[in-house]
Parts: sequence; structure tokens; C-alpha cells
Amino acid sequence: MGPPPVVTGVSPRDGPPGTRIIIRGENLGNDPKDLIGLKICGVDTLMTAEWKSSKKIIARTGPGKGKGDIIVITRSGGVGSCTVGFRGFFVQIGPLQDSAVWIDETQTVLANLGRGRPSSPMISKEDEDPLGISNEGNRAKSEEEMLEHFPDASGNLTLENFSPAWYLLENHQQASFDDLKMGLSYMKRRSSQQSEGPITFAKANLSGILDCLDSLTEMCEKFAKDDIQRECINSYAVSLMQAKSCADGLFQEVLGRKDKADATRNALGVLQRFKFLFYLPLNIERNIQKEDYNLVINEYIRAKSLFEDSPIQVFQKVYKEVESQVMKFKEMLQEKLRQPNSLEEQKKLIKYLMSLDIDNDPGWGCLLSQEKWLTKLFMDCKDSNTQEIQEEVPIAPPRHKASGGSLGLSLQAESRRELQEEAPVPPPRHKTAVVSSGLSLSGELVKVTSKSSDQMAGQKFKMPQKVVFVEELTDIMGRHFPDFWKLGQAYFSGSLHKEGGDKSYKPDQNKHAQFKQMVCEILRLFSNLLRAAFLPNSLENLSEKERKMYGQWPENKRDVPGAWLPHCVRYVRSCASSLCRLDLPSDCQACVQELALDMRTNCMFTLLKQAIADVRSLHIKETWIVELDDEFGGRTQLPALFGNIVNETVQHLHEVVVQNKTGETEIFSQRPVQIEATKLCTELLQGFAPCLEQLAFSVDKPNTTSTQSADLTSGSSELVMESSEDHLPSKDKKLIIMLSNCNHTKEHLIPLLVENLNKHGYVEMNKVLRSAQETYEKLDKKLFDSYVEEKSNPIIGSMEPNMYRGRFDWANYKRVNGVRNYLKEVLMGMIEIHAEVFSISPLFVSRVMTKIVDAVAEEMSRLVQCVTKFGENGAIQARLELLALQDAVALYRSAATRKSFKEALDCLTVLTQDNKKTLEDQLNKFKMQFKFQLMCFHSDTGEISESKT
Repeated sequence: MGPPPVVTGVSPRDGPPGTRIIIRGENLGNDPKDLIGLKICGVDTLMTAEWKSSKKIIARTGPGKGKGDIIVITRSGGVGSCTVGFRGFFVQIGPLQDSAVWIDETQTVLANLGRGRPSSPMISKEDEDPLGISNEGNRAKSEEEMLEHFPDASGNLTLENFSPAWYLLENHQQASFDDLKMGLSYMKRRSSQQSEGPITFAKANLSGILDCLDSLTEMCEKFAKDDIQRECINSYAVSLMQAKSCADGLFQEVLGRKDKADATRNALGVLQRFKFLFYLPLNIERNIQKEDYNLVINEYIRAKSLFEDSPIQVFQKVYKEVESQVMKFKEMLQEKLRQPNSLEEQKKLIKYLMSLDIDNDPGWGCLLSQEKWLTKLFMDCKDSNTQEIQEEVPIAPPRHKASGGSLGLSLQAESRRELQEEAPVPPPRHKTAVVSSGLSLSGELVKVTSKSSDQMAGQKFKMPQKVVFVEELTDIMGRHFPDFWKLGQAYFSGSLHKEGGDKSYKPDQNKHAQFKQMVCEILRLFSNLLRAAFLPNSLENLSEKERKMYGQWPENKRDVPGAWLPHCVRYVRSCASSLCRLDLPSDCQACVQELALDMRTNCMFTLLKQAIADVRSLHIKETWIVELDDEFGGRTQLPALFGNIVNETVQHLHEVVVQNKTGETEIFSQRPVQIEATKLCTELLQGFAPCLEQLAFSVDKPNTTSTQSADLTSGSSELVMESSEDHLPSKDKKLIIMLSNCNHTKEHLIPLLVENLNKHGYVEMNKVLRSAQETYEKLDKKLFDSYVEEKSNPIIGSMEPNMYRGRFDWANYKRVNGVRNYLKEVLMGMIEIHAEVFSISPLFVSRVMTKIVDAVAEEMSRLVQCVTKFGENGAIQARLELLALQDAVALYRSAATRKSFKEALDCLTVLTQDNKKTLEDQLNKFKMQFKFQLMCFHSDTGEISESKT
């Protein structure tokens, strides 16, 4: 046998008969069959016991009174013990109160009946406290004291003037706030239990009620068994029937009222059940105002399924009112569907209308409305911008980063830019900073212009109207057309009808072709509106009426400067790219792709032409300030400005025009574009040559320069005035400076620019390079010959007069005294040329000096050969001067120079030894005296220059 059961805990610890308690302990049985007995306060309650585990049993108490033990009996452990107890007590039950156990009424009911007066079924003061709070230790206040505080109240629960404060002070004056909260919870719990009704009470006390029935049945059987003649049974039956009749008589009025109340309750229940229908018109109106359309539709469908075929007239009357409101609701949704909305909102409206079984096709109707609305938006945008263009003021194109980049600026525009240095002109801004296109509630296009601080600073400048137009139009297309296309795709894929509940829908192929035509018309309208603004010549094949419909923009030379075109192209390409991602039919989006390609081509040609014009006008920016470079020699800023313009143009075109996006056509894929681009690139690279030539051969006009400078800002005016009067170089210096610029451009800049063009995808660059090189080689030769002629003519022209100065005669020359001054003047002139060339570009020293020496040697040879007769001293003097000149320019002698010297020396007689000694002495004397001057002809720089040449 196992260990005996031990009860160690019980909850609750007290209660009336029938209280549900939880018993906890050890060894309370291995299973329900092992539990064979349970006594609470000496009463066996095994029938109510519910075995949970060996440590837990749930049971209901019996009619035991007082404090007693809880004893558990098991087969495995026998009779157990208990360390805790349970206190049972009886609650006074009124005649109208429910009870789960038999109540002894001999002390209450019979006593009242014996006195012959009825008793109140209401609870008395001695009844249980409604708060369930212990009142031990409370000292009750006297009634006189309470009346002083509550003169018109009472502490009796049964009276109308009952005061809760009186009751609490009288019964629970020592209770804390937490006790009162627990009492409130207890009272609520009691109230909920009483309101549960007899069915709940019967369920909770089912076992006790069954015991009562079993007892009655058993008692009846025993009476019948003992009453052989059935006299007692009959008398009991008669007595019971009489009691029932008496009770019915007593409670007839009450029962009648109960039946009437039940009938009223049933009627109200019916009304409550169908209040959904009666309140539906009002609910529909309220839900429509709250835009809770789903709830409106669900309630209507529910009412339709319940009352559409109902024969009851009142239901039919209310249902007709509901149908009338739903019809107005359908009209409201249809009107709202015709207005511009977001894609999701349109889908919701279509789903609502399809759920309401509308007669027409709401999805197709929405597509037709959207197509008309988009067309109206496009035309309104065109009309508003063509009207405003008449008031357009002078336009300031956007600036560029490079310091030398005057892209898109004419001379007049450049002057305006300098005048506005202190009030910068705003560059192209994002569309939302200039114009934001929105929709009013009526669907009309609303234009809102915002002014930035830059616009306020340059008040008289504004964005070109065509640029505003392309921003607005592409914004409309980008924001609204994708929704239109996606709505059409959802319509023909059936997703709209599936969401609306019609899963068997099949799209009409005729409508599909019509929708495709609508898409093509919208895209064609968009394309032609932009062509009318930017490429009007591309619409020449259309009729006059169609061209007028697309817009006739006034011709204006300043309209949309080239610097704004990339901004416009960027918007068009972005719009075309977004349309490409929509997977439109190829024939539909072809017109937009062609528009993007044509605008890219037009932009490229326009910017290249403007760059050519800017390059050709660079001569006005020449400052004649030579910057020396050890690698490339001296040059002015013009080649750098030229390179900046070209590179900036190429880079700008590459970012906006040349670089292809997904779905775009290669801009150089068409042969006419290749030919024109190659031609313009050639002109661009050759355009710098006329500028250099103009600067090299220009005639100085100080007055004109000063007058022109007066139109510029004060700072630039001082610079030009000073340059024209004081620091403007001479003609020969201009030639050598421009020669250096030309050489640098030809040798270094042109190959780099061609390489850059080639890298950015321009075609036939080898042809462009050859043409440019030929142009600059011709210019180089022209500048070089002019410079040599300019510098050599004065030297050669003065040689003969200076040679015969003082009536010099070769035949009668008396004494050789050294090299004469005329030759020294020739050498000083050559030294001056050497210094001038070396100061500009050391690389040209050898090339220039070689030609100068050739010319001087040729003239010297001619002069010697023209002498008819040499005396002895004359021959020595002539040979001395020839050898002195030959030795001085030995570094720059060419074959022609050697030939000239040889021919001259051959004309002279052969010298004797004494004469040779004299010649040598005089030659050495000349070299010693002229050593410092001759150093420039023998420097390392010169030798290096010659070797490089």
C-alpha cells in the first residue's frame, strides 16, 4: 500500500453549501478510479469530486455546517489526513432566491404564516454584506449621529433614500481604499452572477438539482409502494393541484403582465433583428459622407440578398428607399471616376461600380475620360505658353563651369554677362523650382510660379517660355500617362474585373485595338507639340490646320539659346526613358523616340555651331600676356580658352546628347548625322586659325578700341584702354606670339582635342585631324614667313648703305682696323631678333635665326660679288668681315648659308702669309671685343633648340 493522502491546502476556506473548492495536497490518488471517498465537514461529496492530478481535486461542498476537515480516501493509500480545514455556513435564503440545496423553511416561512401576516422577501440588515468586507472591529455610529450628517438619507438598502456614504460609515468605517475596491469588484461579480439567469444557475448546480430530482422520484416511489390503496397519493395530488390553482390565482395578474411583456419583448426582438434594414438609408448617407464606400456596398449587397424579394410591404418600402440612395451613390461614383484621380483611386472606384452591378462598363468609360482629359491638359499647356511668349524679356542662358567657356554666348550676351556680375542670373533649375503643374478640383491645369532669391536678384531675366513649356509638358506626361497606361493594362488583363468579383470576364479585342490607337494618339500629340516648339521644320508635311493646332510659336533669333537646349533635351530624354520602361508597343513609342533623337541631333548641331562662333570671336579676349612654359614655350591664354570651349562643348554634349540610354538610337548611326557632325567638328577645330590670323595681321585702332571698351564694365574698360595705348605689342611681336600660339595649337592642342572627340564617340576624327593640321600648317607658314620678312628686311635693307658709309671704297682702302660698325649693327639686329624670339618661345630660335642668317648671308654674298675691284687691304677687310659673320652665326648655318659664304669668299684674292696673320689677329680681336654679344649665338639653349628642330 502506498502513502496515505494528505490535504495541505484548500481554496476558498469557507462558504455555503455548493461552494466550488480546489483541494491541493500529496498522494491524492493515481487516477480517478483510485479516488473512492471525499468527506468535507463530515459530509461525503465524492459525487461532486473531479480528480485532476495526484496533487489537485475540485469538488463542491455539501450541507455541512461549522469548521471541519477535508478527508481524501484512495484505494492505494487508504484514509488520508488534513492539515487545513473548511468552514461551512448556511446563508438565509429568501423565498424568491435560488438555492442549490434544500432549505429548511420551518423557522422562516411557517413562523410568518403562523403570525398571519406576509413577510417582505427583501433582504434585511442582517443579511450578507453586499461588499463582502469583514466588519469585525467596526464600531457602529448611532443613528442620531448619522442623521446629523445625512438628515434626509438612510442606511437601509431597501429604502429609496438609501445613502451609500451612510452605509459605509455605519458598516465599514475602518476599511481602507483597497478594501473598498475589492468590495466593488465583489459586488460587480455578485451582480453579474445574479443576472445570468436560471439557466446559468442550473448549469452551475446541475449535480445538486439532479440529486433533488432523484430524491423526489425516490420519495414518490416509496409513497406509492407504501400506499397500497393509493388514497394518500391521490390526496397529495389533489392537494398539489389545489396549491397550483391557488398559486395561479395569486399570481394571475403578474403572469398576465409577464405574458404581455414577453410578447412586447418578442416584438422588440423582431424589430431589433431587422433594424439593419430600417437604419440602412441613414447609415448609407453617413458612410458616403465618411467615404467608407466598402461598407456602403457590403450593407447594400446584404440588404439586397435579404429583402429584395420579401413580400412584406414595410420591408419593400424601406428597400425602395435604399435602392434610390444607391442609385444616387452610383451616379456620384461615375462622376468621380470621370475626374482626374490617382491610379489606385481609379481602381477602387471601378471596383465599387462593378460591385454595384452598374449597367455600363466603368473601366472603359474611365479610360475614355482619361484620354480626353490628358489631351485637354496638353492643349491647355500649349495655349498658356504660346500666349505668354509674346511678353518674353531678354534671356540669360545658363552659365558653364569652365572659365573660358562662353558656350552659347555671343559678344552682346557676353557683355550683358559682365554687366550682371553682381546680380547672377539663375541657371536652369529643376522644374519644380520654376513651374509646378498641378490639378485643380475641376481637373484644369494650374500653373504656380515660384520666385527664388536668384530671380529676385536678376529680375529682368527669366527662363525662356519654350523651356517652361517643355518642363510643364513632360511633367504632365510623366505624372499622368503611366497611370493611364497601367489602368488600361489592368482593364485588359482582367484584374479590374477580378477585384470587382467578375472572374469570368474576357476583354474585348476590338476595345484593345481602340485603346492602342488612343495611346498612339496621345504620344503623337505630345511629340508634335514639342516639335512645333523646337523643330517646326519637321512638321512641314502636315496641313496648315494641323500645324496651327500643334502651336505656331513666333520666330525669334533669341528664342531658346543653345545653352538651354541640353536642359530641354534632358527633360525629353527622361520622359522617353520612363515611357520605355512601361513596355509600350514599339509602333506607339516610336514617335517619342524619334523626337528624342531629333532633339539630340538638333542640340548637338546647334551647340557645335555656337561653339564655332564663340571660337571665332575669341580675338576680342586676347590680353597679349605671354605665359612661359618650359615644355611648350610661351603663349597667351587664347589656346587654353579655345581648348576649354571645345572640351566643354564635347563634355556637355556627351552628358546630355551623345551618351545613350536604354532603348535609344545611337546618334551617329545615321550617315547624314555623321557627315554633318564631322563637318562641324572640322569647322570647330579650324575656327581658331582665323582668330590667330586676325590678331597677327590686325591694324591697331586705339580710338576704336577705347570706344568699344566704354560699353563694358569699368574694370574691363581700364584693361582694354591700357592695353591699346601702352602695352599693345608691335606687329612683329604679334606675329611671333601668334606663331607660338599656332604652333602650340597644331602640335599639342589639336591632337588632344581630336583624341577627346574620338573618345566621346565622334566619327571620322582622322579626317578632322588632317584637315585641322593642314589649316594650322598653312597659317604657321604664313605667320613664319611674315615674321622673317618683317625682321629681316630692316637688317638687309640697311646693310648696303651702311657698308659704303663715308664713301668707302674697296679698291683704295688704306688700312685694316678691324670689323666695321655696319657688320656689328647687323649682328646686333640679329641678337635683338634672337632675344625677342627667345623671350616668347625658345623652340623657335633656331628656326627663325636660320632663316634670318640665310637672308643676311645671301645679301652679304651679293654685296661682295657686286664689287668690281678689291685692293689688297680691301680684300683683307672683306674676308675679315665675311669670316667674322660666318663664325658668329655658325650655329645657325644651313646649306644655303654655306653656299652664300663660299661664293663670296671665292670672289676674293688669296692672301699672303703676312695678310693671313693680320686677318687672324683682327679676327681674334673682334671676338674678344664682341665676346659678350656673341654669347647668345653659342649658348646651350640655342644648341638644344637646334637639335630639337
